[in-house]
Amino acid sequence: MTPGSRPAVWQLRTRSLELPCPGGPLARPLVMGIVNVTPDSFSDGGRFAGVDAAVAHGLALVAAGAEILDVGGESTRPFSEPVEEAEELRRVAEVVRRLAATSGVPVSIDTSKAAVAERALDLGAEIINDVTGLEGDPRMVAVARSGGAAVCAMHMRGTPRTMQLDPRYDDVVAEIHAYLAARRDALLAAGISLERICLDPGIGFGKTHEHNLELMRHAGRFLDLGTPILVGHSRKGFLAKAFEQARGRPATEEDRDAATAGAACSLAAQGVQIVRVHAVGLVRTALELFTATRSGE
Repeated sequence: MTPGSRPAVWQLRTRSLELPCPGGPLARPLVMGIVNVTPDSFSDGGRFAGVDAAVAHGLALVAAGAEILDVGGESTRPFSEPVEEAEELRRVAEVVRRLAATSGVPVSIDTSKAAVAERALDLGAEIINDVTGLEGDPRMVAVARSGGAAVCAMHMRGTPRTMQLDPRYDDVVAEIHAYLAARRDALLAAGISLERICLDPGIGFGKTHEHNLELMRHAGRFLDLGTPILVGHSRKGFLAKAFEQARGRPATEEDRDAATAGAACSLAAQGVQIVRVHAVGLVRTALELFTATRSGE
């Protein structure tokens, strides 16, 4: 496989995930369910902070249609403070172990710390999802390579604490495309095969409302990078702002979920392969109906 082709699979540690194929009937993106084991996530902070609650939530997401579970123990909301490694490990280790053993779907560890990723892989995780593009910890690439993990490298300008301090781009789509191409090439050079790499333009991470809308409108442009493209737009502020502008009132959580589902259909139409969301059942139903009516099935 060479950059520029669209993969039929994403190769994980012990299995492959089938993805939309070029030239075939329209297929919906895979749905990644979010399991935040944090007290301070922007959306559901504290609701699933305990191990039992987080595991039950993950299993409920699978029952609702999640095909991947993404477990995170550190909030990356704007202006959030970093979490100590030991605390992050305490939050996620048992959740990863139990979900990897019982959920029946691949488990992803959402972390920028190599030690957390390494422990999660030991406990059964298949994917490292790193908001720093595997650049934040100098050991992360080696951990991914030696552990045989699939990786998702995301674009973020700055850190969660600084990323929303006046982000500017001359051409947001072109600049992020160039960054992701460079990260792909760096990971390839470091010994991680193309089939194990996924890329994420980083909706909401160092982007304004207008930047986020532009990236959503042109998400299909990233498909020529030759890897699966993951988009994590769920419940984010730009959706709430767009809703408020259209409807003239503040968006509730239910409104944000409806907006997330609608935007996921736009991403499906552009060929995006994975969407990372909170309201799994709603989004999967929307995608299945959208796909069926588009394809004539």
